[in-house]
Amino acid sequence: MTNTNFNTTNSTFRQLLGNGLIYCVPPFQRDYSWGEDEWDDLWQDMLALFAADGDSSHYLGYLVLQSADSKKFDIIDGQQRITTLSVLILSAIACINEMASHMQNADDADRERRRAEQLRSSYIGYLNPVTLVTQPKLHLNRHNDHFYGTYLVPLDTIPQRGIHRSEHLLRKVFYWFKERLTQRYKNGTEITSWVETIVDRLFFTVITVTDELHAFTVFETLNSRGVKLSATDLLKNYLFSVITGPSGQDSHSVETNKMEETWEVIVSTLGNEPFPTFLRVYWNSCHPLVRQPNLFKTIRRAVTNREQAFNLLRELDRHARIYTVLRQPDDPYWQTDERDALRQLKIFNVRQPFALLLRAWDCWGESDRSAFQHILRAIVIISLRYNVIGGKATHEQEKLYNVIAQDLVNGNITTAKQLIKALHTVYLEDSLFERAFADKILRTIDTRNKKVVSYLLCEIEKQMTQGKSRLDPNQYSIEHIMPQSATDEWEAIADSHYDHYLYRLGNMTLLDASSNRSLANHSFADKRDVYQRSKLAITQSIADRFQQWDAQAIQQRQQWMAKQAKAIWHIDFGDG
Repeated sequence: MTNTNFNTTNSTFRQLLGNGLIYCVPPFQRDYSWGEDEWDDLWQDMLALFAADGDSSHYLGYLVLQSADSKKFDIIDGQQRITTLSVLILSAIACINEMASHMQNADDADRERRRAEQLRSSYIGYLNPVTLVTQPKLHLNRHNDHFYGTYLVPLDTIPQRGIHRSEHLLRKVFYWFKERLTQRYKNGTEITSWVETIVDRLFFTVITVTDELHAFTVFETLNSRGVKLSATDLLKNYLFSVITGPSGQDSHSVETNKMEETWEVIVSTLGNEPFPTFLRVYWNSCHPLVRQPNLFKTIRRAVTNREQAFNLLRELDRHARIYTVLRQPDDPYWQTDERDALRQLKIFNVRQPFALLLRAWDCWGESDRSAFQHILRAIVIISLRYNVIGGKATHEQEKLYNVIAQDLVNGNITTAKQLIKALHTVYLEDSLFERAFADKILRTIDTRNKKVVSYLLCEIEKQMTQGKSRLDPNQYSIEHIMPQSATDEWEAIADSHYDHYLYRLGNMTLLDASSNRSLANHSFADKRDVYQRSKLAITQSIADRFQQWDAQAIQQRQQWMAKQAKAIWHIDFGDG
């Protein structure tokens, strides 16, 4: 791999392991975790290769390797597959040796053992016959390598107790494959033939990179194409290599173990929240804005020694909890108004504000909760005006949020009022907002749009009743006044304009589910009688204001709604 940063090839398992090269799972890569479902999937795929109508090969996906010299390779992604295949071959070797031990003919037994040894030297590594010290082709991580090298590779007695969960899995997968090979094949010749066939028929797309930076770039590219890789593990390996040194050996084992516990706490705290997303939000909350593709490169340049790596891990640990609950509005940690605001951000599906919210929480979350609440409410209003209704590009908005977060870090902004005033640039001014709202189309065939429309209608109802109505959107259905299924009753609107007006906000209101179903696509006269009896002001007003329903009525009502919206989602920036 000369003068290039990465190389891509298709390689069979034989080409990977049968060539004298060394493969290492980085010390802090995740432990072995495959279980019976994954083992059985692999086993069935291999058996299918031998079926009469079976494929000639089986694709095992991407294998991402890192190497500076093309002799020793770190397995950045693919360690579960490589480890499982290695243990499978060890199971085959154990089967052959056991079969040989039961043979009465010494020459036959010796031939079987030579077959087993050939498999070992080709795919596992060299075992010194005197010292029984192994020079394996594969090294696992710091938690699994001792078990793998001490018990599995030399096929020594494997302990059942006093071992970690991942070591239990390694022990179990060894016996799982051994049992199936023993049931399926009668002698070592058949097993050897089977192994020599599958190593040529199982193949990977191998991407080899020169350093962590290019490995991270590969991860980002593959993830964008729907290939799930662990960029989280890649970053972990880099940070821990800074802490422990390139060999992964560190004299301060207690300290290192503590840092590994911290990492696990961070990942556990985040739960289903993607770690790379959290990392970028945290980083942008206290550093100049960086895009996701450049995140790892930026961190790698900024974090170059043990102290910086420790500090980053501690800060990630400190912020993981608040980030997670910011993304989970129903967490009991939040007060009612905060919960409502965070639910609204979730409905809007905006992510740009979270770095600023994280930094605002650092400043006021514990010391002045009301200040944080004012900021949160202002961000909801801006998100509604700028993102949902205005449909503006988010690039400049995210840049401003980052600049404000930096001003908080640097002390240029010290109060919530100053922060809110700084948001003025992305506050869609009244005339633009009112015009955009009056023209807004939200196609409610989309789940997100349904939630947005329900939220808007509920807030307008609340405005009309001066706060007396606090509706639960889940209790009401969206009623399309001009129905989604056109009939002759609705000829007032030409067919060519029907779709245009159908999803206008002016054509929508709220009804209880049973009334909505019963009205279906009835005439406006029939619907108007039901609207008149509604307990909701927003729905009753349709009957009060309109005798017929057509394009002009829809436009008039939406213009009226826009004026209501301008008053509801409003920030008074003042002079302070």
